Amino acid sequence: MESSVPRPGDRDGGDRRRAAASVAPFLALGLANVLVLLWWGLDPLWAFMILPPILAITAIGWVAVRYGFHEGPPGPNT
Repeated sequence: MESSVPRPGDRDGGDRRRAAASVAPFLALGLANVLVLLWWGLDPLWAFMILPPILAITAIGWVAVRYGFHEGPPGPNT
């Protein structure tokens, strides 16, 4: 007899991969932006000052996709 209750580990791998694939282009663009700023000769301190916001937004996006931001809170119709 198989249980219909999902176990915690059932969706973990797929959701993590989907979340990583969703935010990877944005992370790549942000890191490319840092590299272009360094290539242009900007002081490295100023170029790396944009790195924390890039990483923070990437992390927020990963968490949002990982935990299903599109599903919304359960309502009376669920």
